[in-house]
Amino acid sequence: MTSPLAQLAANGVSIWLDDLSRSRIVSGGLKELITSRSVSGVTTNPTIFAGALSKGEGYEAQLAELAAAGASTEQAIVELTTRDVADACDIFAGVYAASNGFDGRVSIEVEPGLANDTERTVQQAKELFVKVNRENVMIKIPATKAGLSAITQVISVGISVNVTLIFSLARYREVIAAYIAGVTQAKENGHDVSKIHSVASFFVSRVDTEIDKRLEAIGTSDARSLKSQAALANARLAYEVFEQEFAKSAWAELAAAGANKQRPLMASTGVKDPNLPDTLYVTELVAP
Repeated sequence: MTSPLAQLAANGVSIWLDDLSRSRIVSGGLKELITSRSVSGVTTNPTIFAGALSKGEGYEAQLAELAAAGASTEQAIVELTTRDVADACDIFAGVYAASNGFDGRVSIEVEPGLANDTERTVQQAKELFVKVNRENVMIKIPATKAGLSAITQVISVGISVNVTLIFSLARYREVIAAYIAGVTQAKENGHDVSKIHSVASFFVSRVDTEIDKRLEAIGTSDARSLKSQAALANARLAYEVFEQEFAKSAWAELAAAGANKQRPLMASTGVKDPNLPDTLYVTELVAP
């Protein structure tokens, strides 16, 4: 019997794992997820790496080397995380090649402390890209005001970007505009735009977490009847924005040059309310 994940993959849905650790890599667990669970990409963030590093499994030897070399805490974190991402990129190299760069991507995020600093975000994005040194890496940049300009600049030099922390439709439109501006500049700079990929990580469940609190505070039966609906409605409207923006003539010209649409990635799909099915957001939002 075909698994639900295999059915999703067969129908054009890319399943990306929001987790990474050295133990998952060396044990073969990550590779096994490609074949058994149809996983076609990985996203990471500082919280994920903090959890992995706190357990220490598999990091002891490299930590000893870094300590002997006198590496600072910041340097050690970069060395540890970029090695994990590079190794994960190698594991997904076959998926990357088979999908012509569409999948097989592994994301690594710039420091959260740089979220409001365009210049330093761009600098670190470039440094991470060079450090990982894999074609299938994606640099994760938050969709802050400063991040929007950084997205354009990083895309313009041919680096693929995962835009994260998108919550509103207005900001999503700005993210798409930043991507299109970056691809336009990349084309003008002589880059092969067919090699540039991007995803826009639109956060789902956290919207319900906030809205449901406000509905509960109102306290009426009408208000309570709307709980756990805002996130799905918001995400569906985001998909409409995606279809609208990439149907415009400005994009058609870039598409003719081989540019790839920035795909929506539905993130934060874990259900926070224990009274709801744990697959609620996934089953309600499946779209190719």
